[in-house]
Amino acid sequence: MSEWYVAEPRKFALDAPVTTLHVRIANGTVNVVGTDEDTARLEVSDVEGPPLTVTHEDGTLTVAYDDLLRQGFLKWLDPKEWRRSALVSLAVPAGTRVEIGVMGAAAVVSGVDGRTEVKSVSGDTTLVGLTGPVRATTVSGRVEAQAVTGDLRLSSVAGDLTVIEGTCPTVKADSVSGSIVLDLGPTGRSADIGLTSVSGGIAVRLPHPTDTEVEANTASGTISNAFDDLRVHGSWGAHKLTGRLGTGTGRLKATTVSGSVALLRRPPAEDEPWDTAPEPKASEGPTDKKVL
Repeated sequence: MSEWYVAEPRKFALDAPVTTLHVRIANGTVNVVGTDEDTARLEVSDVEGPPLTVTHEDGTLTVAYDDLLRQGFLKWLDPKEWRRSALVSLAVPAGTRVEIGVMGAAAVVSGVDGRTEVKSVSGDTTLVGLTGPVRATTVSGRVEAQAVTGDLRLSSVAGDLTVIEGTCPTVKADSVSGSIVLDLGPTGRSADIGLTSVSGGIAVRLPHPTDTEVEANTASGTISNAFDDLRVHGSWGAHKLTGRLGTGTGRLKATTVSGSVALLRRPPAEDEPWDTAPEPKASEGPTDKKVL
């Protein structure tokens, strides 16, 4: 096992392969990017408070505060443990399994094909271009997933959950008071989607055309619908939206207690190429235009 203590800015280039990454920090930022290389690179550009511990053993690279790693997230409930910060950037093989835990820190993961799991107390999480299974949980931080193609599971207490250009075969998201916004790309027309919220609103934009069996429920909120093939039931109180779009091979079920539900349609023009502008005609003579 190789082990280092990092109390000041430092760069590492690991010669041994990396298959699993564990990161645990409070405050600051974690950036993880997948590469075509077999080894990993690490840069710690700023450290405040206790030093970070970096270990590499049997393909597992760990970057964490030693006390928090041993005692887990419960120790982070002590406000004194917030008096630390680190800026950590890692380049790892794309197939690496990534597990990140942050408190008050932003986490950004991109270009990873392996399984990715992020647990956040209050920091924002950004996931870009991930192709493996993804799970992200947060208490109050926001989670944004963009161009994710693997199975996606998001969970929040008060943070907003947003999926942009999603082409995931499965999307599961639940929130207590945070909003859920899901924008499916053109190839997500038959995804299996399950969304649940207590008081946060739910908005879903489906590709057009799409193949989805739809069921949306709200106990006291409102329902907006952009599809003629779907019907809203209930004139006051509880509302329910049901129907089939296309062949109905996909599934969308959205449930909220007091939040609103909006089902939107992606215009076909957004997925079609732009027309080439016509060549301007040559002038046949002098023009009467004057420049003032």
